[in-house]
Amino acid sequence: MNSNSYYDQPPQTYYQGEEQEEMPATEKDLAEDAPWKKIQQNTFTRWCNEHLKCVNKRIGDLQKDLSDGLKLIGLLEVLSQKKMYRKYHARPNFRQMKLENVSVALEFLDREHIKLVSIASGTV
Repeated sequence: MNSNSYYDQPPQTYYQGEEQEEMPATEKDLAEDAPWKKIQQNTFTRWCNEHLKCVNKRIGDLQKDLSDGLKLIGLLEVLSQKKMYRKYHARPNFRQMKLENVSVALEFLDREHIKLVSIASGTV
């Protein structure tokens, strides 16, 4: 029998301090460093950048670069070929301004009857 088969491999372990503890498969899949998450993130980042180059914008880190709403608004405008219905902060300096920009983007999706489903990372 081939010793490199899936069933001959020991379960992946994670270390917490001095003791070694096995993590169940479902927890491994949900772990912050799960391989599928990095693949999804890279794929979506490349897809966004492909569309954002039309407006000379680029995303490096999804969480940081979408947090002020500007690149999200840019992406929505490129994809829909429409402008936002409301004004937004072109230079959001404060957290409140950033949140308002994200709200403008979400309101746009709502008015266009676009529903968001299966948003990954466990937080919405």
